[in-house]
Amino acid sequence: MFSKAKDTGTPAPQRQSAAPVPQPTPQSKRSSKASVPSIISSDLTVIGTLNASGDIQIDGKIEGDINTQSCTVGEKAVVNGEIRAEECTIRGHVIGQIRALKVHLATTAHVEGDILHHALAVETGAFFEGNCRHSDDPLNAEAPRPQVMTNAARQGEAPRQAMGNGAAAPRPSGGGLLGGKPANAPTSAAE
Repeated sequence: MFSKAKDTGTPAPQRQSAAPVPQPTPQSKRSSKASVPSIISSDLTVIGTLNASGDIQIDGKIEGDINTQSCTVGEKAVVNGEIRAEECTIRGHVIGQIRALKVHLATTAHVEGDILHHALAVETGAFFEGNCRHSDDPLNAEAPRPQVMTNAARQGEAPRQAMGNGAAAPRPSGGGLLGGKPANAPTSAAE
């Protein structure tokens, strides 16, 4: 029934397919679900910017920024720099800003810096010191300028915006003086 035609001297009829068989085409961009991550192992220190179109798993130390599709920072890993990714899972130590659509801080995470996100999940026990802000497009949104906390701000005045060089913007008047004296100068009871 499904075997070759019996040897009757005539060849078996050939089936012709109606549609050609599609040939596989190489993908120009790796799929993050199917690709193997690039791994920065625990004995490796990288100084500089990492750019990847796929996944990066960090178990070592990075001194610089990371731009990738998906980033996983392992428990023993240390990152000093900005992380930009569509998905970011933090299990280790990060000092710097995180910008991602999805951010997950695991129990062992230690983050010192601001997080700009679309979705944020924080497990019990995770350490986070900084500001977090929701954004519909955290990868392209402008980051807020850091606030400078001054003695006046601690006493109830509004904080001042930081200037581009990290210095606090000058006060319009008075500038830290109490009645013409420096703020830390002793005052007498007669005044």
